[in-house]
Amino acid sequence: MLEKQIAVCYNLLKNICPNKGEAQMAVIFDNEHRRVILTTNDTEYVIEIIRERFLGHVYYGPKTADGVPDFAYRIASFSPYYEGFFDFQPDMCTTEYSYFGNGDFRCTSLKVRSANGSSVTGFEYRSHRVFKGHAPIDRLPYAEAGDSDSTLEITLWDSVSQCELKLYYTVFEDCNVISRYMKLTNKGTSPVEIEKCMSLQCDLPGTDYDMITLYGKHGCERLFSRTPLHRGNQSIYSRRGTSSHQFNPFMGICRRTATEEKGDCYGFNFVYSGSFLGEAEVGQECGCRVQLGLGGENFGWHLSPGEVFESPEAVMTFSAVGVGGMSRNFHKFTRDRILPKEIHKNRPVVLNTWEAVYFNIDEKILSDFAEKAVKYGIDMLVMDDGWFGARENDSAGLGDWWANPVKFKNGLGAFVKKIKKTGIKFGIWIEPEMVNPDSDLYRAHPEWTLRCAGRESMLSREQLVLDMSNPCVVEYLKNSFEDAFGDVPIDYIKWDMNRHLSQVGSDFLPPERQKEASHRYMLGVYDLYRWFRERFPDVMIENCSGGGGRYDLGMMKYSHQIWASDNTDPVWRTRIQYGSSLAYPASTMSCHVSHPGDDPDEIEYRFTVAAGGILGYEMNILNMDDKVLERIPGQIERYRRWEELIKTGDFYRLSNPCEKIYGSYYFTDSARNTILLTFVQLEADKDYKEIKLRVSCADKNAVYTDALTKERYTGDQLRKGITVTTGTEDKRYYRMWELIRDRA
Repeated sequence: MLEKQIAVCYNLLKNICPNKGEAQMAVIFDNEHRRVILTTNDTEYVIEIIRERFLGHVYYGPKTADGVPDFAYRIASFSPYYEGFFDFQPDMCTTEYSYFGNGDFRCTSLKVRSANGSSVTGFEYRSHRVFKGHAPIDRLPYAEAGDSDSTLEITLWDSVSQCELKLYYTVFEDCNVISRYMKLTNKGTSPVEIEKCMSLQCDLPGTDYDMITLYGKHGCERLFSRTPLHRGNQSIYSRRGTSSHQFNPFMGICRRTATEEKGDCYGFNFVYSGSFLGEAEVGQECGCRVQLGLGGENFGWHLSPGEVFESPEAVMTFSAVGVGGMSRNFHKFTRDRILPKEIHKNRPVVLNTWEAVYFNIDEKILSDFAEKAVKYGIDMLVMDDGWFGARENDSAGLGDWWANPVKFKNGLGAFVKKIKKTGIKFGIWIEPEMVNPDSDLYRAHPEWTLRCAGRESMLSREQLVLDMSNPCVVEYLKNSFEDAFGDVPIDYIKWDMNRHLSQVGSDFLPPERQKEASHRYMLGVYDLYRWFRERFPDVMIENCSGGGGRYDLGMMKYSHQIWASDNTDPVWRTRIQYGSSLAYPASTMSCHVSHPGDDPDEIEYRFTVAAGGILGYEMNILNMDDKVLERIPGQIERYRRWEELIKTGDFYRLSNPCEKIYGSYYFTDSARNTILLTFVQLEADKDYKEIKLRVSCADKNAVYTDALTKERYTGDQLRKGITVTTGTEDKRYYRMWELIRDRA
């Protein structure tokens, strides 16, 4: 069988270019069958060129030893077809990209209004090519290609609109991920209007699927939901100008029988931080169409002759080993292809001032915080809101990015240098995209805010949104932060964004481009992020939007971690971190220990939850009980032993805290030499329950010692399960196991 597979691959490779087959292994063109085959370590994706005009979707799933199925020609009444080939009906076929008004009555990927006023859209195949790496996407974040990654570019043409469409597929072999985006070029003499744009379409066979999504609200983000798909269209979306607390742009589509460890599961995500649309439609043809992109409700684009529009990148993965396998594919992809390279050997354990003193900061308070933080082993002090302009509360100062001279008498630079002499790093909070009406910036430039002529602008948290589509605004912010931070030795920036976009209009854009304001806003935000990364390459960025309101791959391209939620209650954080793990690695989760009171057991409980991600603290250490504070150095010492495993290890979920009163999971390295197992009970149980924590990745022939208790377990015992007993009354059982394989 293996010899047969090798021979098939060899024959396919010869059809591309005889001397370059080895370099093109990830993308193979089978000229005989007019098929393009995209291959990752464990999956295949197959496209067929139908009658040299259309792109048929053939297969996406595990590698097959006996070849992929034939393209499914389906025929039905009431389904339009082209004269001369009755066997291709757009409404019945599985296709790669679908077009509005052109015979496909399902949700479609692209809608373009031509100069003749018609929005009927249709593109036909012209050519394709394969190249190493990833084509750049102008002004947008996208995944970095590795040495073995290749890209397929397919060119299509529409003679009516005189537009050229290019579809891109980049294959990230070792991650089992394929990315998708499109580029539209107006090669005619008249402008056209893009009215709907999706980056990814994937037609799946069958209807027995569940849809996994992450829903919520401010303070309760990314909660797990799994519901059966039904006939018709189901969607997730954001109309808020951000990827939002309400729906994350991740979607999982899995077989009804799929579990955490078994069964087929597809995953889809969007490398974008603004409004979006994700659709799953089960139709008459007994298939499921999945789409992800900008949509059309909060997006439009005026494309003049000669202009090019590029969509954000979307990504997809397939796992035959359940939901957990899908997650681990996305975790590896995000760590290896999205996140910035690590700046420091260790991520700093921060002490953030917000929940301790809010706006009430000055040099003395911050100096006291720094001295005590160093005493207890904390790496960094983060000065949150309240340091700039006339900022005494949330009603003034946003937009005036200069240090308050009353609070910092010798300037910010002198103060930070003084703080760092205590041996602690220094971080600072900013909210660049916002402005208070009570600010020097707004008084000088009210036209620099998002607003619609003739309509009253609405406030949220006493602030308006700056028009980031206007290059003058972005340049002002660059100059402001250059003046504020250019000679200040900061180590870390917490970038916040505390309201959604309403009255989305721009004084900068002409009337025919007003529908572009939302997307152009994000392009301006990304321009500013890139400037920060280039201007301050040694400064770590933590992203925040009222917590996890922009917890997405677009933000992760520029920020090492994201504040997971403004809700630091450990019960809710356990659920939020569980949901986040469906699509994102633990290395992206900023998790703080907060408000432990005077109970040493409570700070240990909260640490156990926070150690599921990147550790930090958010509390007033100036007035806390010493017996509680004395727990912090030991917690940090343990976390440092585990940090690399948490950042880079494989992650396995054992129980769902959104469905049960406890959560459990573990991290392990690739060799299975170290396993970090966690169990957290969220509330007291009325009855004792015995629960088995099965560590299926343990080497059954090895012996493991718990470094925390010195207890010993055989690998076979760990596979069968460690038994834990839940607490009753006011007791919540929690524990961690640091399991180290014994050396022979």
